[in-house]
Amino acid sequence: MTDGLVVLCTCPDEPTADRIARELVSGSLAACVTRGAFRSTYRWQGSLQDEPEVLLVIKTVRSRYAELEMRLKALHPYQVPEIIALPIATGSEPYLAWLAAQTRSAAEVRGSP
Repeated sequence: MTDGLVVLCTCPDEPTADRIARELVSGSLAACVTRGAFRSTYRWQGSLQDEPEVLLVIKTVRSRYAELEMRLKALHPYQVPEIIALPIATGSEPYLAWLAAQTRSAAEVRGSP
């Protein structure tokens, strides 16, 4: 088991997805955000919806999740944004080390030798 998480979040369009992705990575809340166009079918307020969306695949670490979730909620235009975190069970050690290094908080960076 690693400390890594993959967080899924859908956005209504590419400009929103781009803005959120850049904000998360520039704030070290995510090491990487992959975006892709998809179509979502779901029930919202009693009616069936079928909409184009952009899926964000956010790579982060468990210790940054609470702050990442708060930031996503603040940046997101949806009333109830999809925010689902999945643990990374295993992966390439060099990638996981890079993931951890990219998501270090400012306090962790200040505390390093």
